[in-house]
Order: sequence, then C-alpha cells, then structure tokens
Amino acid sequence: MIETSSTIIVIPCLNEERHIGGLLGRLRPAARRLGARIVVADGGSRDATRAIVSGVVAQDDNVVLIDNPARIQSAAINRAVELFGDGVDYLIRIDAHGGYPDDYCDRLLEEALETGADSVVVSMLTEGTGTVQQAAAAAQNSKLGTGGSKHRHGSAGEWVDHGHHALIRIAAFRDVGGYDESFSHNEDAEFDHRLRQAGYRIWMSGSTRMTYFPRASLAGLFRQYLGYGRGRAKNVLKHRVIPKLRQMVPLMVAPTALLASLAVVHWILAVPLLVWAAICLSYGAALALRESRPGLALAGVSAMVMHFAWSLGFWLQLLGMPAGGRTA
Repeated sequence: MIETSSTIIVIPCLNEERHIGGLLGRLRPAARRLGARIVVADGGSRDATRAIVSGVVAQDDNVVLIDNPARIQSAAINRAVELFGDGVDYLIRIDAHGGYPDDYCDRLLEEALETGADSVVVSMLTEGTGTVQQAAAAAQNSKLGTGGSKHRHGSAGEWVDHGHHALIRIAAFRDVGGYDESFSHNEDAEFDHRLRQAGYRIWMSGSTRMTYFPRASLAGLFRQYLGYGRGRAKNVLKHRVIPKLRQMVPLMVAPTALLASLAVVHWILAVPLLVWAAICLSYGAALALRESRPGLALAGVSAMVMHFAWSLGFWLQLLGMPAGGRTA
C-alpha cells in the first residue's frame, strides 16, 4: 500500500445526481488509504447533486465542495489546484460521469512512482444501459467511431503523447500554466501538447482503466461531439498542429454533406455521403448480427452523429463561427 498524504482527488461535476453519490462511495476508501483529499467542484447543478455531496461532506471532513462559476471542467481543475494544491504532489482527475475500479487511485500513484512520469493517463471502456446509450458505447469503443485511438483500446503500459487524463504531478501542472480555460472541450489534448513541449513525460497505465457512460440521447451525443470538434480546431489554431489521419477522415463529413446538398445539380455529388452512410449503417448491422443484439444496429447511426457533429464543430470553429454556449 502506498503511503502518501500529498494527493488531491478532483471531481468536476454538473447535474450528476445519478452518479455522484456512488462515485464518492467508491473513492472515499481510497482517499482514506492514501491520505488524500477529495474536492468536488460543482458548476452550478440544478438537480440534487449539491445536496448529495453536502450530505457526504457533513459525514466526512476529507471531502470538500467548492463552486466552479465558470462551469467547465478546465476551470474546475484549475480552481481546485489553486485552493488545495500547495504542498501537494499529485492531482488525480475523476470524471463524475464515469466508473472506476476500487484500486484506481492506488494504481495511478504506483505507476507514477515506478515510472517517474509527470502524468499518468488511462484507457477507457465505454458502457451503456438503455438502447441508445449501448449503441453509442459500441460506436465509441470501435475503430469506426474513434479511429482506433490508444486511450480507447487499452494499453500494456507505454509512453504516449496523449490519453485520458487521470494523474498529473502538480509541479508540472503549475509549470505549464494548468488548463487553458478558453477550452470547454479538448482541454486535455491541448494541455498535453504544452506538457510535452516543456519536456514532461506522459505514461499510459497498463494496470488500470476507467469506464465512461455516454450520452443517453442522440441529441446529447451530437452536442458533445460538436464541442469536441470545436475543441480540436481550437487546438489546431493555437498550436498549428496537423490533425492525425484518423481525425482527417471524419473531418470531411460535413463538407461531404454540404456537397450532397447540391445533388439537384447532379446526382453524383451525393455519392460520397451515401458511401459514408452505407459504411456506418453496415457496420451497425454487422455488429448487431455478430452480437445477436438488434439494438446495436443503432451503433452505425451513433457513429454518423459523432462524425458529422465533430466535423461540423471543427469547421465552425475554424471559420470563426461563435459557439451557442459552453458545456460543462
């Protein structure tokens, strides 16, 4: 067992009444083992989230609730580090919309100490319960949906450029200026770019991972990936980084849809869009047949929503179109 009292576990959240109580229940034993403080940064929840957390705070003085007026996750982490980071070695970032093994924090700290990494990232497995959520999870776990990125498909433990944020050495976090709060999405990839530029190293865990619960509606999935696309474009504009091939392909979906709108001029203009749609829908149908679960046929539709929203968000940001709002 690791002996340390210099860790803060930060949970940004907004309207997470369905998950926050169970999440704190899983994290509190680990926090006691590690002598760590749990900081819940709430972005102004209108459901029972704050009441649930306040009830836990009343029972456990190792859990604190702070306000996050900016509402977005980047600001929540920055504020927690500002308030509680002095004299602390590590920050562990937890998503309120996720599931974690009981020894998650222990494994992160072990790997940080063993490797000397400045950041430990993890892979993630997406799971769902209802039909739409399960289909979205299947799409997000697939190469069709996410392009085969390492943090979606597991790792045996390796040095990487980017992954799902889990643990960061606070000295490194502060040295590069923390998260850029102009990013409501993709702040982790933007941060990792600066972290690597400053000479710090990122290790992808081979001993633990997290579970993510996707949006339970196609509208929610669309809004989420619209934000992801905008965030990626902001990263490209800020650092002049060229998107990877797996990102370049879905990037063309929105222009292809625009091209298809001109099919009244000539039918061939709709062919690229129809080919893309056929690939996605065929993937969903094949998955449903292979798994003998008819509902998974919607995975193809989910992938289409993800691709189109990501591409649209990217181009809107690149062209300077204002966002409709900021999402926590």
